[in-house]
Amino acid sequence: MKRLRITAGPHLFIARLEESVAPKTCAAFLSLLPYRQKLIHARWSGEACWIPLGDFRLGVDAENAITQPAPGQLLFYPGGISETEILFPYGKSAFACKDGPLAGSPFLTVIDGAEHLAALGKLTLWGGAQDIGFELIQ
Repeated sequence: MKRLRITAGPHLFIARLEESVAPKTCAAFLSLLPYRQKLIHARWSGEACWIPLGDFRLGVDAENAITQPAPGQLLFYPGGISETEILFPYGKSAFACKDGPLAGSPFLTVIDGAEHLAALGKLTLWGGAQDIGFELIQ
């Protein structure tokens, strides 16, 4: 089982790479590591933050895509109806954009640090964009 360290604002999370559920997405994401971006609060998806990626293409299609992730179940959306993005839910979430529902590939699941998810959401909502980084744990 491959694990990633996610540093988001002042919070640290450990996540399991969901290679059995989204193998192509996981392999492509691993090739980007270490990966750094900005995390902002979602507008349409409930209690979630997201990483907007615009026209970026990871080179994979959706795999076992879902619309209602659990807190800490990160989704990769390869673009189409909306821009490419990573959704990082911290509470109840229904993945969507201004044009309606979206479905994303569940590629990472937080397995340590979940008690900080709500604090990250609150910080991002009221404090603005946060730095986020992903790195493989060796």
